[in-house]
Amino acid sequence: MRLPAEWEPQSGIQFTWPDESTPWYQLDQVQACYARMIAAVQRFEPVLLVCADAAQARARLEEIASAESLALDVDAIRFAVCPVNDTWARDHGGIAVFGDAGEKYLYDFVFNGWGLKFAADLDNGITRRIFFDHAFADDVLCVDMRPFVLEGGSIDSDGQGTLLTTTRCLCSDNRNEYLERDEIEAELRQAFGLERILWLDHGEIAGDDTDGHVDIMARFCSPDTIAYTQCTDPDDENYAPLWAMEDQLRSFRTREGKAYRLIPLPLPEPMYLDGYRLPASYANFLIVNGGVIFPGAGSPRDAEAAARLREAFPDREIVCVDCHPLLSGHGSLHCVTMQFPEGYLK
Repeated sequence: MRLPAEWEPQSGIQFTWPDESTPWYQLDQVQACYARMIAAVQRFEPVLLVCADAAQARARLEEIASAESLALDVDAIRFAVCPVNDTWARDHGGIAVFGDAGEKYLYDFVFNGWGLKFAADLDNGITRRIFFDHAFADDVLCVDMRPFVLEGGSIDSDGQGTLLTTTRCLCSDNRNEYLERDEIEAELRQAFGLERILWLDHGEIAGDDTDGHVDIMARFCSPDTIAYTQCTDPDDENYAPLWAMEDQLRSFRTREGKAYRLIPLPLPEPMYLDGYRLPASYANFLIVNGGVIFPGAGSPRDAEAAARLREAFPDREIVCVDCHPLLSGHGSLHCVTMQFPEGYLK
């Protein structure tokens, strides 16, 4: 088995549409943000949109595209109708894995609302539902991974047998609490054909309610490069945990025994909602065919983040999308998307 890297060729990106039944603040702004993200992705590859009501989602997207003059091709979107609790496709979406002979597997892990924090009964059924409604190619096999709990945002792969993850999330209560860390590692190694797992024991961003998803802290950009969130303000509450994480990243080695090339991404300026810090992070970028789309924070640090990402991805176009509204749900661009490799989506 092989868990591909996100930078490998893709057949499309899944979004799950926010509507009145989902627990979003300022829904109109969130839907407009989704339209901007979908328009950005469409410049590079197709979009699969899971939604409870396709006609309603289509009409709203057309309305936003007209109002904001977006280059959004609604007719090119593949709609998949399915009841939903929420819209975090990264965590309820299927995870694509290749077999030794090129077999295409779609792993359907248990999604339990980030350790039973939120309702997830409907979201936990999305992957199976859209699979049996023929959203995927005929040679893709959906594999039921119950009872193991795993969210896509909690892992990152270099495509060559190395996984980057966090102890705090994967070993948290209410996920796989019946397993010790070495047993969790064994499950991951078997499922994904892994040679190594790099466990981050440090790192935390205030406002995060996922128990430390790696996709807001550190990400593979190539087999020898990791981009990570850096905090340089000693007065910031994120300073100590992120510096501890950086120290650990320096200790990691590639398969060849060399230190990783580490590219620091600035921490966005603090943002709050009702007095609570929001978990903004430039590490929550999405790699697409020929590009990298990252969530803008509307500050001068956006330009610094873009420059760092160009350093990490010199052969890809770097695109910034304003994702402020998503932070009200304590997530951002990578959290609401799931990529599928070439040959997976119809």
